[in-house]
Amino acid sequence: MRPARLTRSADRLAVVLVAHGSRDPRAAASTEALARAVRRARPAWDVHASFLDHAGPRPLDVLASLPGRRAVVVPLLLTEAYHGRVDIPAVLAEAAALPIDVRLSDVLGPSPLAPTRAVPDALLDGLVRHLDAAGETHVGPAHVGAAHVGPDRARLDAVVLAAAGTRDAAARETISWAADALSARLGVPCVAAYASGAQPDPGVAVGLLRASGSRRVGMAAYFLAPGFLYDLAVHTAREAGAVTVADPLGDAPELVRLVASRVLAATGRALPAAA
Repeated sequence: MRPARLTRSADRLAVVLVAHGSRDPRAAASTEALARAVRRARPAWDVHASFLDHAGPRPLDVLASLPGRRAVVVPLLLTEAYHGRVDIPAVLAEAAALPIDVRLSDVLGPSPLAPTRAVPDALLDGLVRHLDAAGETHVGPAHVGAAHVGPDRARLDAVVLAAAGTRDAAARETISWAADALSARLGVPCVAAYASGAQPDPGVAVGLLRASGSRRVGMAAYFLAPGFLYDLAVHTAREAGAVTVADPLGDAPELVRLVASRVLAATGRALPAAA
């Protein structure tokens, strides 16, 4: 008979977070912090961080080492660009030979295949809170956190939603959906911008908003972790006159909630309304 401890381990749901990976050690540290936060929020799950490139371990190695029989792979991606459409499905194809039931969750951002342009509320909540925290700045008349911001705080009158960027037009469209949803949430204009792969870059977007009459432009970060492209977005936005820039989402509680909802959706369960 197998020891009880091993039996319990085999029955636990494994959650494998898959990040792109970066040469910048801050990115891996941020992903590991998110894995720890999900682990704390969901102690019944066996949560692991993995990386497609640069850092380790690789997702297939993690899947092969699991003692359990069930796993959900969660792409830590905000768009379904090349990594979401090609790299991660390739991992799942290789994992088919393993003695484990592996399911793939949706990416964390909106899907171009979805019937609506819905942007997850948790993602918007995280973007707003990080933007507010960037300079303790009241953002627009509809800001959900406006009650705790004093009248002496500066008000942003426009926002750039800066993303890493992609040449995939469908993926860029979902970033535009996120910018539109953020604009509606904040009650100010919001323009999507890209650190690479497409235009406008964040600096150009800040300049366009300032030229249209906005005087206090902030940068929201459509990034999960810091790295070269995030730093580039910050640099170009500040050079163009952005008055505040937000941090990447990192291990934000909103992101933990979003990861949990993706896992539960992949297993056919729903996240409780109070979660």
